[in-house]
Amino acid sequence: MAKNCFLLLLLLAASASFAQVKLGILGGLQTANITEKNEIPGWSTSTAPYYTAKSGIHAGLTAEIPLGGRFYFQPAVLYTEKGRNFSKILQTNNADSFYSYNNVTSLSTKYFDIPLNLAVKLPLSRKGKTNFLLSAGPYLSLFYKGKKVINQHDELIVDTVVKSTISINATKDLEVGKKDDSYRTFGYGVNARAGFEIGNITLTGFISQGLDNLYYAAYKGTFKHRVYGASLGIWLGEVKEPAPLPKDRDHDGLTDDKDECPTLPGAAISQGCPDQDADGIADKKDKCPAQAGTAKYQGCPVPDTDADGVNDEADRCPAIAGLAKYDGCPIPDTDQDGVNDEADKCPAIAGLAKYNGCPVPDTDKDGVNDEADKCPDVAGAAENNGCPLIKEEMKKQVNLAAENIFFALNSAALLPKSYEALQTVANLLKENPALQLVVNGYTDNTGTAAANMSMSARRAKAVKDYLVANGVDATRITANGFGQSNPLADNATAEGRTKNRRVELKLKQ
Repeated sequence: MAKNCFLLLLLLAASASFAQVKLGILGGLQTANITEKNEIPGWSTSTAPYYTAKSGIHAGLTAEIPLGGRFYFQPAVLYTEKGRNFSKILQTNNADSFYSYNNVTSLSTKYFDIPLNLAVKLPLSRKGKTNFLLSAGPYLSLFYKGKKVINQHDELIVDTVVKSTISINATKDLEVGKKDDSYRTFGYGVNARAGFEIGNITLTGFISQGLDNLYYAAYKGTFKHRVYGASLGIWLGEVKEPAPLPKDRDHDGLTDDKDECPTLPGAAISQGCPDQDADGIADKKDKCPAQAGTAKYQGCPVPDTDADGVNDEADRCPAIAGLAKYDGCPIPDTDQDGVNDEADKCPAIAGLAKYNGCPVPDTDKDGVNDEADKCPDVAGAAENNGCPLIKEEMKKQVNLAAENIFFALNSAALLPKSYEALQTVANLLKENPALQLVVNGYTDNTGTAAANMSMSARRAKAVKDYLVANGVDATRITANGFGQSNPLADNATAEGRTKNRRVELKLKQ
């Protein structure tokens, strides 16, 4: 407990020092009592009259903090002695007996009080060296220690014979806590002080009244301190008057000595002048007052010549719109094929947009790209448009087969002796999937032209159907009927008409 109180004294001294206020010592004599109220029958006449005040001292540190004008804040930390005395002496006697009762009890409590007073000084001299001082405020109280000293002697004598004697001489340390016959650790109340200040000396009288119940009794009641006293105080240092603050006429938080526009509210960043775009450049110097900018550009934003969202200072291509990810430049086109690298699947090789920036493909790797290659899936020769060259042997086989295709008279039905030749053609086509076949049917001029056209078409189809039935894809065969047109010989002779009734087979890619 003593350590805590010592720390309070140090705290008061330190705060006063740092705050640059007066620090002083204060002490004197006082009279303390405890006002008690209870419901014990007859207590006010049998016991209360025997309680008397107790004398003591108070001493400690005080401080004074100017609040302006004649008003001051005066906190203090004071060691103070409180309590009360009890003294009751009775003697009765008659013809045959004598009774004596003598009880003297002293209750002594010691506290550290912390008054927090508001003071006013009324000058009594022109120079303000002598003042009438008034102060008042609350106080906090910290129990330090205490004791009760009891001296009691009772004696009854009957016919000169001592019948009973009670003698008590005891000193009891007071206990704290919330239990019977104990004292509160913390208390509070109000106090007032009045007197004179002469230079660094103060002479004051005071009164304090506790507002809390300081004691937990075994019976129902209230117990409150009341103290009267007088104090002598000595101030140890003069108040250091703070230098007057510079004026701030426009109330913008920047004093006139640092404000370039002392009559116009502004911000510190713009030297106290108005700055509506809050860019730190006062409006009067800002060429773009409504748009935040930089000092380099006289209050305007960094320009963006190509309006691509990347300002010129960060833009590597300030005159060409681009993207932030490319430092303001357009998306690059490494191979210069017109397809930018982000969309170009072949960014290092020039190509076409239709192929996502890659060259025209050459699926069969024959050196002829697919757009020019009539056989893109089969390697061929450039002179044959990317298709394999048709060998003369194949042409001869097909021509020979064509000479051995026979039909029934006036019919599109193939004769069995045609099958061997057609099978040869079927095998050739299956072995060379890049080859296609054109079947052209012709007749002589016997009969009508319409009938001949129909017959030639049906015979060409009969050849196609046979080849399809033997494993050749129908899409690779084209069947045409040309009737009696394009004769090879003179239809006026039987031999000529025989040559004109024919089927021609032609290979192509």
